[in-house]
Amino acid sequence: MPDEIINRVANSKLVAINLEDYYPKGQRVLFDIKDWLFEGFVLREKDFRNQVAEYDWSQYQDSYVALTCTTDAIIPGWAFMLISLHLEPFAKKVVIGNLEQLETSIYQDVINNLDVTEFKGKPLIIKGCSKKPVPQNAYIMLANKLKPVATSIMYGEACSSVPLFKKK
Repeated sequence: MPDEIINRVANSKLVAINLEDYYPKGQRVLFDIKDWLFEGFVLREKDFRNQVAEYDWSQYQDSYVALTCTTDAIIPGWAFMLISLHLEPFAKKVVIGNLEQLETSIYQDVINNLDVTEFKGKPLIIKGCSKKPVPQNAYIMLANKLKPVATSIMYGEACSSVPLFKKK
C-alpha cells in the first residue's frame, strides 16, 4: 500500500488572508450628475440646487456612492460637495470618481482599521482570486500594512504562491 498522502499546506503555519472576507455589505452606486446639467454640459446653479433639494436621497440608505459626471462639463467643486451633504445622512460613504475608486476608498478604510496583531510573526499568503470586486490597490495597501508584522508575505494560493517579502 502506498504511503499516506499528507496535506503539508494544512499542517503549515502559513496564514491565508482573503480580502474578499473583508468586503463590506452595501450596494455600490455610480451617481452621474450629467442629467442635472443644461444640455448635459452647463451647470445652472439655481436649477441644480433645486434638483438636489427635491431629490429623494433616502434611496441610498446604507449604500456606497461614487459621484461622477460622464460628460466633458466643467463641474465646480461645490456641486459634488452639495450632493455629498445631502447623501451624508443615508450613504455609508461618498466619493468623487468611478466604482473602482469607490472600492479602493472603501478598502482603504477597511485596511486602515484592520488589527494585524494576530498576524505577528507568521508567514502570510494574500489570496489573489476573488469573486467580489476587490481593487488591485487593496492588495498593495494590505501588503504594506502586513510587512512590519509578518515573517513572510506571499501572493496567490498555498499550492502555487509568489513570494513577495521575507523578513531578514
